[in-house]
Amino acid sequence: MLGALVAKYYLCFMEKIVVLTGAGMSAESGIRTFRDANGLWEEHDVMEVASVDGWKRNPELVLRFYNLRRSQLKEVAPHAGHLALAHLEKAYDVHIVTQNVDDLHERAGSRHVLHLHGELRKVRSTQYPELVYDWYDDLHLGDLCERGAQLRPHIVWFGEMVPLMEEAAAITAQADKVIIIGTSMQVYPAAGLVAYAKPKAEIYYIDPNPSINYELSDRSNLKVIMEKATIGVPSLVEQLLEKSIANL
Repeated sequence: MLGALVAKYYLCFMEKIVVLTGAGMSAESGIRTFRDANGLWEEHDVMEVASVDGWKRNPELVLRFYNLRRSQLKEVAPHAGHLALAHLEKAYDVHIVTQNVDDLHERAGSRHVLHLHGELRKVRSTQYPELVYDWYDDLHLGDLCERGAQLRPHIVWFGEMVPLMEEAAAITAQADKVIIIGTSMQVYPAAGLVAYAKPKAEIYYIDPNPSINYELSDRSNLKVIMEKATIGVPSLVEQLLEKSIANL
């Protein structure tokens, strides 16, 4: 009990960091996306496999698409950038807000991960959205929730609200530092999260081809690191950890 109280007391004085990650973070682990020229699913129209209307028209196609994506997770692993972010928790109160639906951050050891667009390894009831289950293998028509309704991927599709945006905004508003990794910062509402950061918050943008949107262009304390996640993230984490030690 005493140890838990000490840890909680120490956490109150740790600087808070929010990390915003996008597809570029997962790409280096081998996860392909719709934007890849040679993507695994390039023959599909995104609206056919990632929208409410697509699900209504052809649920078997949608399930097959996500089964392939879920299966791919068994073949990939967290890279140096994922591992570095988990290591950052040794000196900072770190929360990750990701647009990615994979579980690479969790597998790397990060303890506070919020998935804006859902999670591949979870499914939920089509009629009772509060019923969410861990799911690691294929999902088929006829797989039902405990109340008898068809299960669907636990993914935020086009045409659906992003239910965790308010929580993500609240987390970002508390941050002393914001680290943006592998995202174009062009897709809203996620791209607008930076607007919630404190005016004096330090912002780091790691991407080999950074795209400065309106919210970022107005920030005088922005540092752009034009590197891939596997290089830029470990380097920045090392700097931040050294800075933390120096401030003790």
